[in-house]
Amino acid sequence: MDRRTFTTMLASSAAILLLATASSHAEPKVGAQAPAFSVVNSDGKTVNLSDFSGKTVVLEWTNDGCPYVRKHYGSGNMQALQKKWTGQGIVWLSVISSPPGEQGFADGVRANALTTERKASPTAVLLDPKQQVARAYGAAVTPHMYIIKPDGTLAYAGGIDDKPTTRPADIKDAKNFVDETLTELKAGKPVSNPATRAYGCTVKYSS
Repeated sequence: MDRRTFTTMLASSAAILLLATASSHAEPKVGAQAPAFSVVNSDGKTVNLSDFSGKTVVLEWTNDGCPYVRKHYGSGNMQALQKKWTGQGIVWLSVISSPPGEQGFADGVRANALTTERKASPTAVLLDPKQQVARAYGAAVTPHMYIIKPDGTLAYAGGIDDKPTTRPADIKDAKNFVDETLTELKAGKPVSNPATRAYGCTVKYSS
């Protein structure tokens, strides 16, 4: 076996492991009521899911040290999605669930700095260092994406797209499940892919 083949096998194994990890966590059922939550945002204000009753809500788990997250932020893909959909009245909540001392942890100051540095456009950044929100949703990786309908039911859970790599060049040929779902919901159509496998870096759960 040559070096290139071995490297490819390792990369494939890593991707499979990440996908398996994402699917091994219990998630709320698509079509069921989305779990309620109350958590502090990066500005120190309490945010409740019920605050957005009647609106479509996107939950995006993020970790700025994760190469899969960097793929989507470094390319501008995540920011473009945020800007596109918040501009149409969608509520976009980025969630940081890394505990202190783990990759991706951010307090309010750091979270706001990241938003500015990355030119991101979420409605708010939620700080979840004890993973209450992550556990409620079964968030396993970053980015892990969820979409909640205006009636409070879960419309989508899974990956941002169908290309489980860290290569920004793969974005242009990817099927973006988040954009697809939001487009279908806006048009009043059934969601084509309500549940997919998420990929990325594992959410750092504390014991």
